[in-house]
Amino acid sequence: MPRVTIDGGRSPAGPPGTALGERASHALHETVPPPRRPYPSKLFVEVTTRCNLRCAMCVKQAPGQGLVEGDMTAQTFARLAPAFPHLDALVLNGIGEPMLHRGLEEFIGLAKRAMPASGWVGFQTNGQLLGRRRAESLVAAGVDRICISADAVEPDQLRALHGGARLGPIESAAGWLLDAARNSGRPVSLGLEFVAMRSNLHQLPELVRWAAGHGFGFLIVSHMLPYDAAMAGEAAFSPTSDRALGIYRTWRDRAAAEGVDFGRYLDTFMQISPSLEDARAIHFVRSMIADAAAQNVSLKVAELLRFDERRLQDVEDSFGSAKAIAQRLGLDLQLPNTVPTQVRRCEFVEDGSAFVSWDGDLHPCYFLWHRFQCHLAGLVKEVRPRTFGNVADRGILETWNGDDWRAFRGDVTAYDFPFCYDCNLAMCDYVADGDFEQDCHISRVPCAACLWCTGPFQCLR
Repeated sequence: MPRVTIDGGRSPAGPPGTALGERASHALHETVPPPRRPYPSKLFVEVTTRCNLRCAMCVKQAPGQGLVEGDMTAQTFARLAPAFPHLDALVLNGIGEPMLHRGLEEFIGLAKRAMPASGWVGFQTNGQLLGRRRAESLVAAGVDRICISADAVEPDQLRALHGGARLGPIESAAGWLLDAARNSGRPVSLGLEFVAMRSNLHQLPELVRWAAGHGFGFLIVSHMLPYDAAMAGEAAFSPTSDRALGIYRTWRDRAAAEGVDFGRYLDTFMQISPSLEDARAIHFVRSMIADAAAQNVSLKVAELLRFDERRLQDVEDSFGSAKAIAQRLGLDLQLPNTVPTQVRRCEFVEDGSAFVSWDGDLHPCYFLWHRFQCHLAGLVKEVRPRTFGNVADRGILETWNGDDWRAFRGDVTAYDFPFCYDCNLAMCDYVADGDFEQDCHISRVPCAACLWCTGPFQCLR
């Protein structure tokens, strides 16, 4: 498989090279500088990397992920206090299970006392450790939102996907949390998260019914990013962008209307003397490429010609059924895009988010938070964390307002970086270099292969 390394850790060491890629994404944006926030408005704090389950789709179970297990200390969490009075949200989540941290309630209480009245504190959990007493202590500490992972309602499939998880404890946890909230006189927003895969898509409509019947107020659906080659076939979404897919469908349909099979192109475009039918297929595909170029849209032609329309339709059918049920039952269902949008918006950066790993390192987003591999569209991507410092060495507000982090936020929101999944040359040496300095747009932001800002992935935020 082709391999690409996305390294967020280094700044350019020399003068920029020549830009080879077309600025397709930049052409689709009216660049707006990010707000000059002197404080982060959202903190994502990883209280532990330990977990009580071994979920098949989790980065912790994938080879080459380079994660170290540990718990955030009270001293490290206390160093985040200068940011608390300015937060809209504090999400106590990372790679691990927050319920394993003995100081979780202490962290919640410390932050809530300092945060604005409108701010909220929440976390995501697998729900297997959430008993009645823990529910009461969490509500008493001031938790506002809890999201429980549930990727199936069928018991055997849930156990297989979530490494032994059971639906019974999730149901009990929901009841205890709702009871604790009623008894305390303060509301707690309770939700589920469903990670969409090819093998569990059919479960989503039934999970919506189950959630609405057990007091859940919202359900977040996110696609799975395969961290392991063995899970690559489970990805339910297409990495091809919406604009590239739209151009492909237009020309495919035009060709079909004239009795031309697009699929012949891959086997015939190198022929010296193609047949009449093959020449017509070549003509249509080359016309499609020229049309895309005129619109500043890159096309990964081989990927498009193998596009599985039925596979995408299965996703859309499942999402459509779930949406209709949710509307009828009054559940807030938050669905992701079924294909990435080429007009990008990084909600993490634009909403003023900062990510803190268990050891106190400061990062900009989920994509550049940990070292891992991901497998998609026949490519292996090695991602390295982008770290701006550690709270033990420098205050969080000083680091946030430092030149390095401020410049990074500005570069991200310029959106002048390529989208590698539509590139016919991907992956190129600009991003394959282990010591990443710039991409083909001469951008210093290692976000060309990031899909969070294109819509397939969602989280509690």
